[in-house]
Amino acid sequence: MSQPPSSTVKSLRLALSGLEVLLGSLQGRLGGAVERALDLIGGGEGRLIVMGVGKSGHIGAKLAASFASTGTPAFFVHPTEASHGDLGMIAHQDVVLLISWSGESRELHDIIAYCKRFGMKMIGMTSGEDSLLARMVDVALILPKVREACPNDLAPTTSTLLTMALGDALAVALVERRGFSERSFHDFHPGGKLGAQLKPVRALMRQKDLPLVGVEAPINEALGVLTQASLGIVGVTHKSGALIGVITDGDVRRYLERSAARSMKSALWETRVREIMSATPITIAPEAVAAEALSSLQQHSISVLFVVEDCRPVGVVTFLSLLEAGVA
Repeated sequence: MSQPPSSTVKSLRLALSGLEVLLGSLQGRLGGAVERALDLIGGGEGRLIVMGVGKSGHIGAKLAASFASTGTPAFFVHPTEASHGDLGMIAHQDVVLLISWSGESRELHDIIAYCKRFGMKMIGMTSGEDSLLARMVDVALILPKVREACPNDLAPTTSTLLTMALGDALAVALVERRGFSERSFHDFHPGGKLGAQLKPVRALMRQKDLPLVGVEAPINEALGVLTQASLGIVGVTHKSGALIGVITDGDVRRYLERSAARSMKSALWETRVREIMSATPITIAPEAVAAEALSSLQQHSISVLFVVEDCRPVGVVTFLSLLEAGVA
């Protein structure tokens, strides 16, 4: 097997060493600044406006998308366009995140002046501790100065990695602060495989003609339901309607093998389903997400789950239906 070029390995090592330096910085002053930045963003009544030029602009656009998709209203505004009319997109209650590795990007000067004039809160992400950006913002996130992975120490590589990593860390921290759940995440990602995985089971379950028998029903009745439903499982209900057990086709097969010496009448008509049912069925709630249902099916090596609400069966979800919905 061929080995990657040594320059590739060296670049990756430089990038990883930069991340280690960033982690070390979080234990000191940067950690305190991060907390203040989270307070500003999380406690604000407006949106998060992300701005930057060049590579910082590309990162800013990605970070704005990440914030927005995880419950923090955010969008990216290009500083040059802002200076030519797009400043009207920024409201006075918004928080502005300005990204510049040097902290001296001239395109940000008009933005800083505008925010100062109207009292908007600013967060700066830069490595320039004494830069104009660091001095002007309300919270300065000072990234450690690191060597670029570029062999000439010029092309933004390690620096962009650190900027992106810190921005993503802020977005994730806000997820925890806001109590942003999997279901909330689905609201912002309704399409694709991820959307399918986060759909509630209620949206995927079969609700009609559930395979159910009463606890005092004879084995023969359970066999009829098994055959008609073709799901390989029957739910056993108490007279109150609560699901108290299940019988699978495997349970019936093993029972018939044990009952070979008995008469058919005794084995099928005189024996009740409660005598062979499994009294601890694996179930799932209708508001659980599809990914949880799939995990449960795989963990217990079964193909069907009863969906239960207030102890009563309201549906079934199958491994096949999850596959058809694009969950796996």
